Amino acid sequence: MVAFIAAAALLPAGNAAAAPPTWAFRGGLIAILEDNGLEGDPAPILPLPGAALAIPLVWRLDAEPSIDLYSAVYGFSDLLGRPVPYALEYRSTRVVSALVGLPLAITVPLPGGVRWRFLAGPAFDLRLCLVAEGLEGADLEDASAETADTAAYFWGSGRWVSPQIGTGVEIPASDKFWLGIEARAWIPAYRLWTGEELPAAEGWRLALSLRAGQR
Repeated sequence: MVAFIAAAALLPAGNAAAAPPTWAFRGGLIAILEDNGLEGDPAPILPLPGAALAIPLVWRLDAEPSIDLYSAVYGFSDLLGRPVPYALEYRSTRVVSALVGLPLAITVPLPGGVRWRFLAGPAFDLRLCLVAEGLEGADLEDASAETADTAAYFWGSGRWVSPQIGTGVEIPASDKFWLGIEARAWIPAYRLWTGEELPAAEGWRLALSLRAGQR
């Protein structure tokens, strides 16, 4: 991160402190990577709307707090001892997640008015776990117990800590707006301290989004 900030300081730019914050809105798809054998859905791909606020700091370095939302259905696997994404017909839990990011972003101008962006920093996968809709009777009772187990797992041992990195390009759509494309990844940092033996793919999030922002 120190090198990241130092590189930004070497880039020529105007007075960043005098520039106002700017909004950006994005929409895309997020893949929840899983390697759970025959348990559950291996990698659901879900809609991902979001927004970010770029706050100029120094030179071409911005603080860029952001939020992205997704929703998935889960079940708690007794075999694996953890929740995994399930097909809709086997659901027990509806998870509504806010991916809250606090990254720093560098913007580099390219020929033709294009600009390249790179971002990195802390992020948090804040998951609301609800009993899945449309369940009745014994299925509802089982789902209630599984939902409690799912919430305890996701909120235990810091499993909501997922730093993010990303990159993208933007082109000037007008004198007021940028249009661009952005790829991001969320890293399951909690695996460093939970001591779980998990598949390599477990916990990663990958997203590809279109982005529109103020100039």
